[in-house]
Amino acid sequence: MLILFWGSSFVVVKIALREGLTPIAIATFRFLVAGGLFLIVLLFKKSRKSDYRLAIERMDIFKVLLLALTGVTIFFTAQYTGIQMAGASIAAILVCLLSPILISVLSARIFNEHLKSVQVLGIGIAAVGTLTVVTGGTLGFQTNASFLTGTLILLFTPFLWATYTLVGKKIMEKYDAFLIVAYVNVLGGLCLIPFSLAENSFFFILTLSLYEWLAILFLAITCSVLGYCIWFYVLKRVDAAVVSSFLFAEPLVTVTFAIAFVGETLNPFTIAGGLLIFAGVYLVTQRRAKQNQNRRTR
Repeated sequence: MLILFWGSSFVVVKIALREGLTPIAIATFRFLVAGGLFLIVLLFKKSRKSDYRLAIERMDIFKVLLLALTGVTIFFTAQYTGIQMAGASIAAILVCLLSPILISVLSARIFNEHLKSVQVLGIGIAAVGTLTVVTGGTLGFQTNASFLTGTLILLFTPFLWATYTLVGKKIMEKYDAFLIVAYVNVLGGLCLIPFSLAENSFFFILTLSLYEWLAILFLAITCSVLGYCIWFYVLKRVDAAVVSSFLFAEPLVTVTFAIAFVGETLNPFTIAGGLLIFAGVYLVTQRRAKQNQNRRTR
């Protein structure tokens, strides 16, 4: 479900950009709406369970703010700007390909999650498959200034996402996952407000079309509210390296939705890349699944 939501988001953002919204406007509206929804759910949970803990310790406030900046404010501003300047394919390569690799390497050092040789092989196969899907078998990179600037911006996003994921996994061991996700979305949206005021993004609210509102609501409800809950729920139960390997399937979902809604065509490279992606994900996850099964039988 998570990959379905996040994979289709590239197409939704592309449609919103075509409609005339700016990257900052899309990010701001998305997370202000999502933050409001999270607050409503938190209040509902508190009313149903009086002992539900809403407060976090003072020493963890900086960590939550770091999650908000790296996982929402800076990350999505950079990603949407990169999509606009360099293209969705380049964004998919750098976010879906480099992020899992960084997460796997860093988590192995921080959380002592050891990668077996077959898992390393799986990551390599899935990386090749991802590259094949998003480029169509050819690297026709341009050399204009806009493309280069967008690529440099996108190169920053994997480091942001790796930081967000690993810090988030650590703090999830201490607090309720939904509580932290809610605060991250609320703070991330609030931190976007100064950027929107600087470019007068709130002017767009008065002129948003039906398609633009649908795009914002889809990104806020499915990709933020549901998506982040699924991400941290799984991170609490599975190694970060295994969870991140599923991000390799995002480009395949993106291509499928692009064919259906944007009119892109499916070529043999996409089919071959998709098969490589699923083969790589299988190699990375099968050993972990066998280990969990062995623990249950004991």
